[in-house]
Amino acid sequence: MEVRVLAATGVLGAGFKVESLKRGVELKPTFIACDAGSTDSGPAYLGTGKPKLSREACKRDLRLLLKARDVLKVPLIIGSCGTSGRDAGVDWMAGIAREIAEEEKLHFRTALIRSDQSPAYLKQRFEQGRIKPLNPAPQLSEQVIESSHVVGMMGAEPIAAALADGAEVVLAGRASDSALYAAVPLMMGAHPGLVWHAAKTLECGAACAVVPAADGMFAVIRGDHFEIEPLDLAARCTPQSIAAHTLYENANPFLLTEPSGVIDTRDAEYSALSDRSVRVTGSRFNKTQEYTIKLEGAQLVGYQTVIIGGIRDPYIIRSLDTLLPKAKAYFDERIADLFPGQLSSEDYDISYRIYGRDAVMGRLEPMRHSSPAHEVGVLITVTAPSQELANKISTFVSHVSAHLPVPEYQGIISSIAYPFSPPELPRGPVYRFSLNHVVVPDDPFEMFRTEMVEI
Repeated sequence: MEVRVLAATGVLGAGFKVESLKRGVELKPTFIACDAGSTDSGPAYLGTGKPKLSREACKRDLRLLLKARDVLKVPLIIGSCGTSGRDAGVDWMAGIAREIAEEEKLHFRTALIRSDQSPAYLKQRFEQGRIKPLNPAPQLSEQVIESSHVVGMMGAEPIAAALADGAEVVLAGRASDSALYAAVPLMMGAHPGLVWHAAKTLECGAACAVVPAADGMFAVIRGDHFEIEPLDLAARCTPQSIAAHTLYENANPFLLTEPSGVIDTRDAEYSALSDRSVRVTGSRFNKTQEYTIKLEGAQLVGYQTVIIGGIRDPYIIRSLDTLLPKAKAYFDERIADLFPGQLSSEDYDISYRIYGRDAVMGRLEPMRHSSPAHEVGVLITVTAPSQELANKISTFVSHVSAHLPVPEYQGIISSIAYPFSPPELPRGPVYRFSLNHVVVPDDPFEMFRTEMVEI
């Protein structure tokens, strides 16, 4: 028994080579899968329900995959539709699929699996003590649940159930990336350890190739091993590049958690079959007593205006540690004067991020006491309860920031150079990740809703 798996690319819309897909089709996969979302780009996509990648990019990739599926007559599985996996993302992807089907004269039975979570359900589980924090996790309360948009990250089971019910195409909400590639092999009775390890390796497409690329991978899962290679004949995999992918997005490269258990790669062995393909043996999968579903939530925290500038004067750069606290104290007084009774210091935030000096790591920067750079970039963010307030506050923040006094100069100076006029750039609503928790459901299906449609 063998399962042949075609992973189209790391994320739908990122693209892949047509020649790579053609080769993948010639290798006759048992199924095709592709992830379509992530939390990598932050909470805005979950908060707004808008996709990160363009409709045109996603339609291009989906068109090619649907046509390949039609030739092969095998399942096509797309997960985390619309970036966040919200119900709106599933419907958005289904709309694109309908357009493609009409244009290409295709027909397929489609499962739409939705993963939005209702506040009522979450509050019930919270009261029962069945929502547990991951590390790190923000403080959870009923108020946070009610004010957040929350999705559950499904495992392989809802996808497998949809396929067993006759789905030819699965468009899923938020899903474990690995679950997209594990569902079919597990249904076929393949070794769970090899299945999940192969799935984890395939999830980002050719990101595990040398050199990493937005392109496809192909794996064959057999009784005691799996083999993997990139679809681009100019690319290659090495034992190191495949083993290294277990580090991606994981604190522990040997124990990788999924809803139903833990992938254990401690005894895995990686060997080169050729200069571009790798064989893996020894992987295990340990089922856990508790089945858990990861919760991801996004909560609106305000509206933001940003100001971008640059400083090259060495006296000003050296004075920033004393200048910026004084400026913030002045802004608090100014806001209290301009908006009496409307805003407290808890209602807004004014933040300076100095690029060229600790902007990335902040206080954790090990070289923060070395000589300052000759030039730094300044990103000022003003966050307030409304865009109008953020814009108003930012006008005097940008003005005052451009004339911060330093003892080396007498009289007014210009301390920041702004590349834009006006320098205030409204950014719109701002979100934070409000949940990083797991819930313990009664079964793997209760949090997800599947609708079968003919497209």
